[in-house]
Amino acid sequence: MFELDDLEELAALFARLGAPRPERWARTQLLDGTPELARFVFLRQAWRRLLAEGDTSWIEPTIAAARAAPDAPFAGVGHALARLCESGARDEDVAEVARGMQAAALFALAALLDGPRPGELEPEIADLRWAMVQLGERGEPEARIGALADAVLETDPSGRETRPE
Repeated sequence: MFELDDLEELAALFARLGAPRPERWARTQLLDGTPELARFVFLRQAWRRLLAEGDTSWIEPTIAAARAAPDAPFAGVGHALARLCESGARDEDVAEVARGMQAAALFALAALLDGPRPGELEPEIADLRWAMVQLGERGEPEARIGALADAVLETDPSGRETRPE
């Protein structure tokens, strides 16, 4: 399994991967024994699957796809986009709303991956638990990757924690 036990080397790796405050991530991993590298990389990859800040290139193709297949899954998004554009909404504003909602969904999913909150589940399944884990070379659980939601905003590629410009 990938291991680095030198603070400078690990911090340099975090920096190369684009982590904000790479020394803090590295120090936490080494001192607390938490899988911060896996935690950061998971969130970086999750952010890469969201709309990029200011990206409006998806709007017209989404509208066109909905017009071509009006009953397809997610076609309602294209129909709503068409109405928004026809009513004068700016593409940049539509993209900001979509990206913000995607970031909110990422935050909610990250929190869910930590397992259910106390009292969240029905009584007959109240003892059910799950977690996200880092796997070893043979696929065995090696370390729990927790507190993902705590780092969602910090890992926003814009560096502004989803705040407006």
